Amino acid sequence: MRLFHHLFTLILFVAVIYRADAQGCSDAGFCTMGAMKPDQNYSKRIAIKLRSIEFNYYKGTSLLTAVIQAATIDFNLGINDYSAFQIKLPYMWISGNLGEEAGPGDISLSYTRHLKTYNGWVVNGTLGTKIPTGDSNETVNNENTIDPETGIQVNSPIHMYYQPSLGSYDAIAGISALSGKWLFATGIQIALTKNNNQFTWNGFPSYPDQEYVRSHDRGIELKRGIDVMFRVERNWRFTNFNFSLGALPIYRITKDEAILPGTDERGKLPNTTGLALSVLGSFGYHFDVNNSIKIIQGIKLVDRDFNPDGLTRDDVLSISYVYKF
Repeated sequence: MRLFHHLFTLILFVAVIYRADAQGCSDAGFCTMGAMKPDQNYSKRIAIKLRSIEFNYYKGTSLLTAVIQAATIDFNLGINDYSAFQIKLPYMWISGNLGEEAGPGDISLSYTRHLKTYNGWVVNGTLGTKIPTGDSNETVNNENTIDPETGIQVNSPIHMYYQPSLGSYDAIAGISALSGKWLFATGIQIALTKNNNQFTWNGFPSYPDQEYVRSHDRGIELKRGIDVMFRVERNWRFTNFNFSLGALPIYRITKDEAILPGTDERGKLPNTTGLALSVLGSFGYHFDVNNSIKIIQGIKLVDRDFNPDGLTRDDVLSISYVYKF
């Protein structure tokens, strides 16, 4: 009966927060890698060799009509008491007014090293990369891609909001300081290459709102700007459960680059720098030493006005099951 009561409480909690307007990580995923990950387990001995596997489900709505869902397997592989590798393998499916797309998301690899323990605080550092699983130029053919003059239905590249892969190799670095109650982390993500996205408004000539499509026609062969994040989190831990509250500001410090609309020249895209700020909350329940569940959600406070990379989310919920070996 006690276990049933706890499960019912978890289900009720999920049902309540699912209706909240929220935003998760607005970047390309580096705020959930290694030392920058939210709701980290605290241990003065850094028992990283306790290997774990995490199954995560994510659902978010975008600033366009696209709804993004992802299922991710997250492996943590211990090397010794001080070092570990993290591997994240996502599968994504996206649907919206422009069409539907599904496929493997970009692979995340990171190495985390314990750097120092001092006066109850643990300092960890992370180096990582993201490897694209595609060139970010998936196409669709549907009623929106029919040429009204010829009646021919063509394959048209779809917007970045619908792409399972960002199409670029990224370099990532971060550092965190963690105690039993607090987590402070900062990190940087640099896109090393451009993608091959070729979305243009004239690829969807039958879409009823042409002005809507034209307003997002600015990401051809996009190279994202540099993102810097900072996470602060307060955690409350009890015998079988914990919860946390925190803030996650992410600042794009350099402009995105792409083929300028109506030209064959590359250039900096205006209005692509700035702050995206979310307030985050998490809840975790530990069934035993091996099995636990985590729920993370964030409320968007500030967002960039222009996002040709398609990364901004409005309504986000993340649910994970974690098994520790």
